[in-house]
Amino acid sequence: MRDYQPVDLSKFCNAGVELFDAEMDPPIGVQSFHGLPFQVGPQEPTPTRCFLGFGSDEGLYHDPVTVSIGQTARRVLFAHALLESRLLEGGPVGEVIAHYVFRLADGERIQVPIRERFEIAMVPSPWGGSPFLAVSDQKETLMPRYEGEWGAMGRRQTEAQRPGPRGYWLWAWENPRPDVPIESITIEPAGRKFLIAAITLGHLDEPPFYRTGRREVKITLPRPEDANRPFDLAVEVDRGVATYPFPLPKQPPEAFLADDLKGWGEAQNENASPAYVEIAAIPSATVTVKEGDEELGRVRWGELEEKRVVEQPRLRLEVVDRGRNWVHVTVLDEDTGRPVPCRVHFRSPEGIPYQPHGHHNHVNSNLDTWHIDIGGDLRLGQITYAYIDGRCQGWLPRGEVIVDIARGFEYEPLRTKVHIQPGQRELVLRLKRWTDMNARRWFSGDSHVHFLGTQGAHREAAGEDLDIVNLLQSQWGHLFTNTEDFIGRPTISEDNGTIVYCSQENRQHILGHLILWGLKEAVMPWCSDGPGEAELGGTLETTLSHWADQCHAQGGTVIIPHFPMPNGEPAVLIATGRADAVEMLRHDDYNHLEYYRYLNCGYRLPLVGGTDKMSSEVPVGLYRTYAYVPPDEPFTYENWCKAVRLGRTFISGGPMLFFTVEGAMIGDTIHLPSGGGTVEVEATAESIFPIHTLQIIQQGRVVASTEDRKGARRLHLKASLKIEGHTWLAARCGGPDYTAIPHHDCWQRGIFAHTSPIYIACGDEWWLFDHDAAQYMLTLIEGGLAYIRQTAAYYPPDAVTHPHGEEDHLAYLERPFLEALEAIHRRMHRLGIAH
Repeated sequence: MRDYQPVDLSKFCNAGVELFDAEMDPPIGVQSFHGLPFQVGPQEPTPTRCFLGFGSDEGLYHDPVTVSIGQTARRVLFAHALLESRLLEGGPVGEVIAHYVFRLADGERIQVPIRERFEIAMVPSPWGGSPFLAVSDQKETLMPRYEGEWGAMGRRQTEAQRPGPRGYWLWAWENPRPDVPIESITIEPAGRKFLIAAITLGHLDEPPFYRTGRREVKITLPRPEDANRPFDLAVEVDRGVATYPFPLPKQPPEAFLADDLKGWGEAQNENASPAYVEIAAIPSATVTVKEGDEELGRVRWGELEEKRVVEQPRLRLEVVDRGRNWVHVTVLDEDTGRPVPCRVHFRSPEGIPYQPHGHHNHVNSNLDTWHIDIGGDLRLGQITYAYIDGRCQGWLPRGEVIVDIARGFEYEPLRTKVHIQPGQRELVLRLKRWTDMNARRWFSGDSHVHFLGTQGAHREAAGEDLDIVNLLQSQWGHLFTNTEDFIGRPTISEDNGTIVYCSQENRQHILGHLILWGLKEAVMPWCSDGPGEAELGGTLETTLSHWADQCHAQGGTVIIPHFPMPNGEPAVLIATGRADAVEMLRHDDYNHLEYYRYLNCGYRLPLVGGTDKMSSEVPVGLYRTYAYVPPDEPFTYENWCKAVRLGRTFISGGPMLFFTVEGAMIGDTIHLPSGGGTVEVEATAESIFPIHTLQIIQQGRVVASTEDRKGARRLHLKASLKIEGHTWLAARCGGPDYTAIPHHDCWQRGIFAHTSPIYIACGDEWWLFDHDAAQYMLTLIEGGLAYIRQTAAYYPPDAVTHPHGEEDHLAYLERPFLEALEAIHRRMHRLGIAH
């Protein structure tokens, strides 16, 4: 006997699909609803005669109809639909539509009322009008994982959807006497219009629709040729549901706990095995695992629940659900005893995440998050963290739980095991601050953040122990972002003292990008000259230099971001003194060489660090600027920007870096006699991450260093250096040989720190000049002019009035480039250098 058996109702069918509205397409013929078999009308779909229709209309049944059964059944499933309703006219809920009468072989008669919004409901159903005791003929499903319509992009983030019925509600009657055959079923209409599409007998001792919560299942592929393929698993459950499967970490828990990057993520497992999925199903369900389009194996869910492990040649499935508690978690500052903002990650020993309620186990299903769902969560490789204010709650598995918590670079990250007992509802954890840079008057800020909202920026800044977030509105083709966050002043959190200032990044694809801190009014246009920065078919309306002038006119600060790229106009900004600082957000040779090139040519350029955060795969402040505000000045946004302009900064991707020359601090100028002399330099690097190299740089060359090949939490260097002329010195630290051990952010930037220079003048005012660097700048400036004159697009002069209001648009664009040429030539002339 089949586990579920459709009853052939074709001889009773008196109506067809015309009972539904024209836009409905009810499924007919042999069907599977929730993995269960139904037969709607004859086996061969017959649209004109496929339903038992009841009501007062001509041709419909007005009197009872009896269907012979003649066998036992534990449950009887009905696919039926109400075709008229008075609920939206104020009618009663629970009005009896019919009685289904079950006559047993021993003569017992069981009459069941079929009530609106209980056993049956309207099809189509108004939103919120689903029945209490019936389910849709369409089960809950996942959205397509990797493709779909652009219009569904936002809804795709929900991952799952609950469809309404295509034609019918499914209601299951449980037989109180399953051992006695059911002789017949009589449908007694009560005057309302409805239909019965199908009846199916259930012979298994199980509910036909799942009634248990989802359970975690670990997937292992025993064959290396399967396991090592790129991840492309899918799990199908016919009589239940399954989430998307996700990769599990490859390293065992002990290695994870001992990793040097505690609190800062884990390498993403890109392969198919191991993985996990969550399943809710009835015992007779079949679980099928596929890799791409290839089936790896299938197993009955009841068998897997009973045995907990099922092994097949190409597939091993293990139920790893150990029970769960709803736990209230508090993270305390060990010194103050108060809840401390931070970010948290909880996982089972297998690596299955259990994030706090309101946060994601996998942000955007582990897909790209550029401008999508980036607030409140952070993904670093394999791990998703939740930003909390020190408190959170949600499900945690019973037994062993691995906790991973971090708060920026000044707190010791916590990666440890805890044990959740049955019934436990509270968990208290503690973080320890190991250094307090604010107490030393160093205040941290991210120079460059996109897409977060202001309140979200405060939350994430507090979670990363970051003092300032420079949130930047900008344009990306036809997309404008953070428009609503720009108010022309900083916002200051009353809870944590964090400062968020929404200002601007203005962008042009050839000439470059420009960060404008501290704007009181927007500088427009935000971007210029076509995609991907400005709109399609856009024209060149302005230059970075004019944007810089407008920023300075408001008292703002001008930063060249991700220096030097795009490398068109930075040379102009630097030569004309319009750049207040340059931003380094990658650790690679080119960024360093370009920065040193301009310093060696005599341009004072403070260094700032920022993330260019545009997704949840980058923590705010992963690269950050520490700026020194003197004790006699309050910490404010304006004073922090002033410290940046003075060059009292170092950038950090983890380490705290201190550097003095003859006691002078970063950004200072030391004056020596014209013949030079010897100076004492001292540098210290301390970090939550292992650091291997600490170096002193003079004009781009390493002149003193110390190294610990195994990696240390603290490095110190003290040296005497002979100075023979004007120069600059800086300190930097990183991995072995000043490489950068990668972070687990999407850019894998690397752990390092670098100070702004200390300048040393010998005899007269500080200066340096490098002929090759100057020629490099001149060539770039000529290239920019060539672009303006020969490549960029413009409206005809007689058809446009430009934002700047000047009549000669070309002259307006060329002006700062000509000023830069003149400035460099003037310097060369003073030094007697031909040009």
